[in-house]
Amino acid sequence: MATVQIGMSTLLQVLEVAGVVAFASSGLIEARNKKMDAVGVFTVAFITAFGGGTLRDLLLDRRPLFWVQHQEYIILIFAMALLAIPLLKHLRFSVAESLIVYVDALGLGLFSVTGTSLALDSGMPVVVCVMMGVITGIFGGVLRDIICNEIPLVFRRGQLYATCSFVGCWVFLALDHVQSTQALALAGGILMVFVMRVIAIRFNLKLPS
Repeated sequence: MATVQIGMSTLLQVLEVAGVVAFASSGLIEARNKKMDAVGVFTVAFITAFGGGTLRDLLLDRRPLFWVQHQEYIILIFAMALLAIPLLKHLRFSVAESLIVYVDALGLGLFSVTGTSLALDSGMPVVVCVMMGVITGIFGGVLRDIICNEIPLVFRRGQLYATCSFVGCWVFLALDHVQSTQALALAGGILMVFVMRVIAIRFNLKLPS
């Protein structure tokens, strides 16, 4: 049992790192689009990557905060910011706009489902687990857009966004409830969020006004 717990903890951390990288990348691209300097690029990437998880940890009373516990996450964001400045300098705006949508969709899936899993492990009711997953998934992007002087993506009447996170979190919980392996449940939830978001973008799916 201890080995299984260690294995799941490692898997969740790997997914968390992947989510940090994905959301930080979307922050880097958005900061590049706004022609920010190095400090701005790092700040936007930092807040985008850590905003949702920080709010989740505060609400769940988890200490230390996940990025405080793992200082290597901060070093990773710093390194990404340094590399992104020259690499993204010549990226065409249209390409950057397309790229940010897909890396953001991946980050949304990764953080939504890991947030739900952490809330479930903390003994929260299932509805609270889902809301924690949605908060973890969307809040970093909300802060990114506010800092970049944009209406947050989740609040625009655009393609489905928070809805994708919401559905993916329930898929994870359903798979976990039927006693599939937690790795499969995590993968299923993440894939549902990502695919649903991509389909929403491709076919311009929106909630009714």
